[in-house]
Amino acid sequence: MQVSIETLEGLERKMTVQVPSDTVTLAVEKKLKELTKTVKIDGFRPGKVPLKVVQQKFGGHVRQEVVGDVLESSYQQALMQENVRPAGMPNIQSMTAEEKEDMTYVAVFEVYPEVTKLNLDSIIIEKPTAEIVEQDFEDMITKLREQRKEWAEVNRAATHNDKVTVDFEGRIDGELFEGGAGKDMEVEIGAGQMLKEFEEGLDGISAGEEKVAEVNFPDDYHGKDVAGKKAEFTLKATKVSEPVLPEVDAEFAKAFGVKDGDIEKMNADIRANMEKELKQRLKSELKNAVMVGLLEANEIIAPTALVAEEVKALKEQAAQRMSQGQGMESFDTSTLPDELFAEEGAKRVKLGLLVSEIIKSAEIKPDESIIESTLAEMASSYEDPAQVSEYYRQNKQARANLEAMVLEDQVVDHILTQAKVTEKASSFQELMNGKA
Repeated sequence: MQVSIETLEGLERKMTVQVPSDTVTLAVEKKLKELTKTVKIDGFRPGKVPLKVVQQKFGGHVRQEVVGDVLESSYQQALMQENVRPAGMPNIQSMTAEEKEDMTYVAVFEVYPEVTKLNLDSIIIEKPTAEIVEQDFEDMITKLREQRKEWAEVNRAATHNDKVTVDFEGRIDGELFEGGAGKDMEVEIGAGQMLKEFEEGLDGISAGEEKVAEVNFPDDYHGKDVAGKKAEFTLKATKVSEPVLPEVDAEFAKAFGVKDGDIEKMNADIRANMEKELKQRLKSELKNAVMVGLLEANEIIAPTALVAEEVKALKEQAAQRMSQGQGMESFDTSTLPDELFAEEGAKRVKLGLLVSEIIKSAEIKPDESIIESTLAEMASSYEDPAQVSEYYRQNKQARANLEAMVLEDQVVDHILTQAKVTEKASSFQELMNGKA
């Protein structure tokens, strides 16, 4: 078998393979002989059909099948012979497989990029730090109280955070439009449930009062008939209510799972959860900073075949989220253009290649003690930690996913030992709200 490889643009390679005609001929003869033992043809006893008859009847089909098998096996042999790692399936551009002639074909494919040197010591990372102060705890208590707020009707003008029950009619160019009218709709001012200008139009309104608000629909508004247009809404308030927060007492504690209503225990649980959330966010932010730094310091080409696979996976994930959000059984991924996911897909492929190279070059293996401690921490969030731990020990796929996650964390730790790391202090609120 003769093999030649030509380097095209970027990662693309053109491989020409020539397989001796005898290889195909012998394989066809072998398959035809095997067929004589099982084939049924009228006028012949089973297993006694002459080879010539079988060849006349099935020769063309068998040859076609053999050519496909030889193509596949010779392609793999050629890759091994030339020590080439293809990224994705090949494109067979031309092929000749006439009888008594050598079988020749041209396969075009991409290869994995070569990483000759990893620049880990040039990576610059800002490691976020934060701690929980008393105000953060008080803000969390207020947030929990707001989750269980009730509403009390008031006889005054509405203000921010109040809830207004309103009848409304919207017109574009003086004409009512579909979906532009409603009665007894409850709108919490400042909650972002409606367009900003609609909510602002209710600020200062009293029960029984009527106001007009101009609302500009954004160009990307989900209602295509009104997107990019200006509407005039007549708003008539029928009721104004203000939020009433519950007292922090035993009943409040019970509502958050403290059966005996012990407020001190509730506070301790809340602080522990805040500490856990902070730890997870700090870890996530640091990991993201490490990966960004790894990409910036190590330029690498992403094979288009691998990017295409990643884009497909991202589209399916997005479609699943959309179908769940809209209460649909499925979402047609063809409506989502590949361009929306191309950048993220390429980023993920590059990171995957770089992380794999670090694992290989640094000989990093999953640390069993870290796996067990990570599993224990994960399981502690559930009502029955032992059951969760047992699930991960019995389920091979779940265990493999856990090991992969730990291995990636070990890669992050390895990079941090070589990178230039400085600390950046942030507040708890900044960090949790993504503003660090």
